[in-house]
Amino acid sequence: MFKKILVANRGEIALRIQRACRELGIKAVMVYSEADRDAKYVKLAEEAVCIGPAASAQSYLNMPGIISAAEVTDAEAIHPGYGFLSENADFAERVEKSGFQFIGPTPESIRIMGDKVSAKQAMLKAGVPCVPGSEGALPDDPVQIKRIAKTVGYPVIIKASGGGGGRGMRVVHTEAALINAVATTKSEASAAFGNPAVYMEKFLQNPRHIEIQILADKFKNAVYLGDRDCSMQRRHQKVIEEAPAPGIPRKSIERVGERCVAACKKIAYRGAGTFEFLYEDGEFYFIEMNTRVQVEHPVTEMTTGIDIVKTQIMVAYGEKLPFTQRQIETRGHAIECRLNAEDSYKFIPSPGRITLWHMPGGPGVRVDSHAYTNYFVPPHYDSMIGKLIVHGDTREQALARMRSALGEIVIEGINTNIALHRELMVDAKFMEGGTNIHYLETWLADHVR
Repeated sequence: MFKKILVANRGEIALRIQRACRELGIKAVMVYSEADRDAKYVKLAEEAVCIGPAASAQSYLNMPGIISAAEVTDAEAIHPGYGFLSENADFAERVEKSGFQFIGPTPESIRIMGDKVSAKQAMLKAGVPCVPGSEGALPDDPVQIKRIAKTVGYPVIIKASGGGGGRGMRVVHTEAALINAVATTKSEASAAFGNPAVYMEKFLQNPRHIEIQILADKFKNAVYLGDRDCSMQRRHQKVIEEAPAPGIPRKSIERVGERCVAACKKIAYRGAGTFEFLYEDGEFYFIEMNTRVQVEHPVTEMTTGIDIVKTQIMVAYGEKLPFTQRQIETRGHAIECRLNAEDSYKFIPSPGRITLWHMPGGPGVRVDSHAYTNYFVPPHYDSMIGKLIVHGDTREQALARMRSALGEIVIEGINTNIALHRELMVDAKFMEGGTNIHYLETWLADHVR
């Protein structure tokens, strides 16, 4: 096994990886920006290296700085976590060319799946169902674009091939608005992602967002670890996630899970990954693959008992997956609430000093967070300060557990979104299960004045 791994990230995922390393007997080198000097994982670190000022571009996105930190500490591998450089094929390539192991897929896999056009083409070849749309990037000819839209049927959505996180998308309801929407999205895509290519898909009206978690090794062994429902989202940002997705027949999940595994084998995928689907009228439609560990991985860990981060490290070292598909069992139900330093209803970020931090406990309750009493939440990064995850034998028990756990939380000194979570956990539609991706936006419009 590796003797030393550098963790190229911050926040709760940095602490999560540090803990996995400790369990495996691996030394973890933590990197940090000047703004994260007092983070919990830095205080707990055996070795820590400051890689630059607060700005991400000069620290967590600084490839030479991160690789230099690995060199001076004699690390053997680099774990990118999620966000930042985790899905950057150039970074993965530079890591491996510098003599380190990248704990994730090969640069080739990241490139294929990171470009949504090539990802969709790869999935179609592997028999994974996709949203009806253009076969590749849209042509420049307006007549051809209109012909494709007519075949797909309005409304359509124009998406940036290199986009992500809800950016680079535009819904078009009429032919009159089509060409202008394509031109605008191309311009935005070029500026934001350095790639002007866009493609077209049928815009599904009321879908759910369903994910399939996979793990694969370099020997072409691959498994899926059940499914997750991530439909409770605002502006394409997830707020609550759960596993399994309520109300979807297990046979349907098995069928799509097997296709995802087949796709992984076809592209020689290695490590952890997530296939994201829209689900409507009993059908799954592939939208993208995340070639990294997901924020919401704990709900899958709670329902399968499999440590996804430790498995990532083991397969990166060259070990075979320690289990087969037949050995994977999902048990009970898990729910995750993202804890953000922001106003519950206006969503205005609330950086600052936490004067009191009290987290819940009890059976089936897990908190993943780098925060603590007197910790200063920096204003430079994403507002997430932790995740509250619960597990129960049934969804009803998990909901009751989450309500109880949310009732115990005390965070003072900053605003958080806990009040929003408390309300949603007693919302009749959410309690019933199966809400679509637009539900939370509609709920907020109705409840927030």
